[in-house]
Amino acid sequence: MTKFGAIILCGGASRRMGRDKALLDWDGARAVDRVAALAKAVGAEALVTAGADLGLPWVADDEAFAGPVGGVLAGARALGTARLLVLAVDAPTVTADDLAPLLMGGGYYEGLPVPMVVEAGAIPGDAEAGWPLRRFVERAGLMALPVPEAARDRLRGANTPEERASLLKR
Repeated sequence: MTKFGAIILCGGASRRMGRDKALLDWDGARAVDRVAALAKAVGAEALVTAGADLGLPWVADDEAFAGPVGGVLAGARALGTARLLVLAVDAPTVTADDLAPLLMGGGYYEGLPVPMVVEAGAIPGDAEAGWPLRRFVERAGLMALPVPEAARDRLRGANTPEERASLLKR
């Protein structure tokens, strides 16, 4: 398997969640630590968090608050690996089994641009930090994989306290 690096997209404080989603407790671990441990467990040779210093290697987006594509671009430059696994800090319930199909052939799950695996060479040369993730995956030519219905909520993660409570019960 080609070596790869992992980028964890960290969005900072969330009004809906009441605090930074990266710092939320998920079964005794911060969300960012759970996602970082998963990246390492599936074989990431290096990882960075994009947009926030959370005690892990991190990169600052060139355009602060421009959006997740800015984090992907900054992380890709910092890692310098041929393949990139991109994860969202607000989806700490993603599993190694969820990532296996992406790591085998690259791509993303239909309707959920993260997690994704992208070849560094496929990153569009004209990509801008403010692009929506959906535009980025389309322009990078990433394959859309079907989403297993039972995994949809876990892959999407928690953006509200209600979603977090629901996921914690599983």
